[in-house]
Amino acid sequence: MRPIHKPRTRSERRYRRHLRIRKTVLGTAARPRLVVFRSLKHIYAQLVDDDQGRTLIGVSDRTEGVAVEGTGKVAAGRAVGKRLGALAKEQGITKVVFDRAGYPYHGRVRAVAEGARQAGLEF
Repeated sequence: MRPIHKPRTRSERRYRRHLRIRKTVLGTAARPRLVVFRSLKHIYAQLVDDDQGRTLIGVSDRTEGVAVEGTGKVAAGRAVGKRLGALAKEQGITKVVFDRAGYPYHGRVRAVAEGARQAGLEF
């Protein structure tokens, strides 16, 4: 017999993990939340101020100024992290809280975090 409210699909399980993470991770104006979303083709990252409920900066691998070094999705993720970090530095943001959005800290998600660290953001 299965539990009544057991999430069935992969996306439902990821969403539940995201909700669990969001209980503890909160972005403020001084330390915004760096949230990552990955689709099958692209990767997106944004800085969010949860106090005001607004997005401060948003970057994807399709954004102008994202220079991908190498090939593949991981390289695109690293480039997105670097671009996001550069834009954040321009606005005076140096510290962020990382929100992996229910994804494992591996592959493209990790590459975004490493690229943001290389650009000078502190987690």
